[in-house]
Amino acid sequence: MADLKTLVLGKKDIADLDTETEMPHELMTVNMGPSHPAMHGTVRIVLTVDGERIVKGDVQPGYLHRCFEKEAEHATYTQIFPYTDRLNYVSPMINNCGYAMAVEKLLGITDRIPRRAEFIRVIVSEISRITDHMTCVGASAMELGAFGPFLFLLKAREWLYTLLEEVSGARLTHSYVRVGGVGKDLPAGWLPKLAARLTETEAALAEAEQMLNLNKIFRDRMAGVGAISREDAIAWGQTGPVGRAAGIDYDVRKDHPYSVYPEFEFDVPLGTTGDCLDRYLVRVEEIKQSMRILRQAMAALPDGPVMIDDGHVALPPKAEAYNTIEGMIRHFKHIVDGIKVPAGEAYTFVEGGNGELGFFIVGDGTGRPYKCYVRSPSFVHLSTAEKIFKNHLIADIVPIFGMINMIGGECDK
Repeated sequence: MADLKTLVLGKKDIADLDTETEMPHELMTVNMGPSHPAMHGTVRIVLTVDGERIVKGDVQPGYLHRCFEKEAEHATYTQIFPYTDRLNYVSPMINNCGYAMAVEKLLGITDRIPRRAEFIRVIVSEISRITDHMTCVGASAMELGAFGPFLFLLKAREWLYTLLEEVSGARLTHSYVRVGGVGKDLPAGWLPKLAARLTETEAALAEAEQMLNLNKIFRDRMAGVGAISREDAIAWGQTGPVGRAAGIDYDVRKDHPYSVYPEFEFDVPLGTTGDCLDRYLVRVEEIKQSMRILRQAMAALPDGPVMIDDGHVALPPKAEAYNTIEGMIRHFKHIVDGIKVPAGEAYTFVEGGNGELGFFIVGDGTGRPYKCYVRSPSFVHLSTAEKIFKNHLIADIVPIFGMINMIGGECDK
């Protein structure tokens, strides 16, 4: 039987063939998504592959388009909070805070937010950061075959979700923060519950680390995969854990302090290689730093109101709305017409679960914004995915995409 190479190439002397340049290559186009178990959200990747190696990866978001920015133009400033929940729906409290700060900046009341409300915002934001990172790390580990750590981390995430549900009344889309403060105070006995859960969460994280950090299969699938240089990360606008894994020492909480973050001590973990393993390690360390912030915030939580004392901004207490004509009218005007925000522009940004999360609002003097734009880190990071995928294997897309941590609601804003 003739040799296969001879059949394909004809009578040419196989020994003299330059296989690097003259071997016939047939590129193949493969669809990965938009519905795929390893996609953290609905996104399509059209892969051009040479065997198992990726020549080109055309990333096509937009399958979960939510019209956030357009919907915001037709809602009052208060009605937009539930929309922000559905941006990064894994850490929605941070979205709430970032949007509220932009409206407060336009109103000129940033310095009048009650101190207790600021502490509560930090507490719920850092809990959300932990749940975000646990979801990312747990799901990515599971996609590489490590099912145990996924269960440990998701179990701990549910403990924290339960606590946030006690605060807001909703497990996931909380709509808890308000312009001028927060919707209501922390429940009685809630802080001791949080302290106990943090101790249990530390133990769950340690279990997951024990199974992953020195696991040869996990490290082989992560180390050296999807590496980004510090220079490229800066040029591509990467922030958050992805940027810090590449060695960019930038955290909004440190470099552009907001709320009461300057009062807390915490470290900003950095990577050196910018690969998937560094992104994993940075997220694990950030979970520990968030716990450190939470313990400081709980110890220093002051007494006082949780909402600004200004009838033009705050809803009246329910007792007033139900029993007095003045309270009822104020409630009606607040809901129907919205908070009257002066004409102007404001941009605020916070450290979201995936990086710098910014809100740009243009006010026209009515109770609804003329324009509400969100700088979503997931969209920025996803836009660089094609460059990262190139020359990797198809199997490498799973850890790369997992560690980019694209959240569909935030990306397809």
